[in-house]
Amino acid sequence: MTCRLNPFIYFDDTARPAMEFYRDVFGGHLAISTFAEFGQAESPDANKVMHAQLETSQGLRLMASDTPQGMEFKPGTNMSVSVSGDDSADLHDYWEKLSEGGTVTVPMEKQAWGDEFGACVDRFGISWMINIDQPR
Repeated sequence: MTCRLNPFIYFDDTARPAMEFYRDVFGGHLAISTFAEFGQAESPDANKVMHAQLETSQGLRLMASDTPQGMEFKPGTNMSVSVSGDDSADLHDYWEKLSEGGTVTVPMEKQAWGDEFGACVDRFGISWMINIDQPR
């Protein structure tokens, strides 16, 4: 059996545009369900995203939801999403799209451990780390 780590991000009413942005960055299939679709049509959260899941052909999976009323929203500054591998072209493309409109915290460049690495906070406040494995 295979296990894989996939991040789940809570947003403050921006899950839909954020997940559509990530689909544009990584490609893949995005499925979005609202609270109304799960029996909460009369709730003030009815049109909010209860569950979103992005699956890509490269094996990436990202899940998200809006924070329902009554739950505290804490921006994603306490987490990072890490994407790594050896496909330099794809990873550079992800880096360019994620950092556009955001803040680069570590420029994409070769690091002491030998890989190319960069870190940024995207325009939705989510921290990302991109690590491009280098031949050793």
